[in-house]
Amino acid sequence: MSKLIGNAIFGQSGGPTAVINASAAGVFTEALQQTGVIRKVYGAAHGIVGILNEKFYDMGQEDPSELELLKTTPSSALGSCRYKLAKAEVDDTDYKRLLEVFKKYDIRYFFYNGGNDSMDTCNKISKYLQNAGYECRVMGVPKTIDNDLFGTDHCPGFASAAKYIATTIMEVYLDARVYDIGMITVIEIMGRHAGWLTASAALAAHKGHGPDLIYLPEIDFDLDKMMADVKRIYAKEKKVIIAVSEGVQTKEGKFIPELVGEVSVDAFGHKQLGGTASVLADYFKKEIGCKVRGIELSLMQRCAAHLASKTDVDESFLAGQTAVRCAVDGMTDFMVGFQRPESGPYACEIKLIPLSEVANAEKKVPREWINDEGNFVNEHFINYALPLIQGESTVAIEDGLPRFARLKKVQAEG
Repeated sequence: MSKLIGNAIFGQSGGPTAVINASAAGVFTEALQQTGVIRKVYGAAHGIVGILNEKFYDMGQEDPSELELLKTTPSSALGSCRYKLAKAEVDDTDYKRLLEVFKKYDIRYFFYNGGNDSMDTCNKISKYLQNAGYECRVMGVPKTIDNDLFGTDHCPGFASAAKYIATTIMEVYLDARVYDIGMITVIEIMGRHAGWLTASAALAAHKGHGPDLIYLPEIDFDLDKMMADVKRIYAKEKKVIIAVSEGVQTKEGKFIPELVGEVSVDAFGHKQLGGTASVLADYFKKEIGCKVRGIELSLMQRCAAHLASKTDVDESFLAGQTAVRCAVDGMTDFMVGFQRPESGPYACEIKLIPLSEVANAEKKVPREWINDEGNFVNEHFINYALPLIQGESTVAIEDGLPRFARLKKVQAEG
């Protein structure tokens, strides 16, 4: 296949992670080395919004040592967005603008880093450019702590968040047992429809310092059943730790915060979650009368680079690097995915998944990995997750604090 010569652009979308910039480092360092094919490498400010607004940066102007530091810098270094593209057949305004910008800057390689909605965006753009007859190789780079992308064994970002969650719960477990009085601790963990992150609390239990109960969105939530579980354990131990996903819903489809009020909706039509721990804590305090703590891990679980899994960092970098290599080799319209051997030691192998299959599909925790009572996970999840959190990521330190990447962000000129 003949070489496609032109410029490349990379954008980040959706919720950030502790390792999202490792994927950016993979894309940038590899693309900048493809000098015979890729002439300039751009980084979009705030994802697709930056391209629409013609605001992106010339990554060739960055210090290579700063690009290297991206590997251990959390959050989205270029800025992220939650912008939903309409279907082109309904409203093609944004698509025409994207094509205009791509032509102006001779963008022939487009890499987009994100989760379900981001892969939908990637897929829509890829199909529009194809229909418009504009040659551009489009590759999705996976990212989501929710671990719910279809077709890949796991997602960059999940393992580091899981490691943080398990570690934090182990620490909370010890703290919650300091005093000789009864206490219930409710820990709210991210996860809208898939419970992978909340299930990672079981890794703490695997080490003897974890929750007594785990509730995932995969199982219809029953408040009365939870209360019975809590009362049973409290009567015996006087200490109860509960890990609950923010996305658990009743069989009627109500999230826990909706049991006490209304919740807002974002641009994608998703209900804004959060508040599950405080709602349950108030309920337990009223019904049982003991000391109760509600803990919402919130942003900490997705930005804790100091506890990142080295396995996750390395695989995230590999995802970005592979996306560029595959595109240069002629591949387009795919997302980079991971698979592992069915038996034997853990190993991460690359696979390519058509964007049309990934877009808006969701991978949930298998029912057989959840116990019959629906309030914990079993050894299948432990065997799945434990290899992913291995290794310690070494963060650069300056004056006793993390040294994160400092990008110059030189505005690109058309």
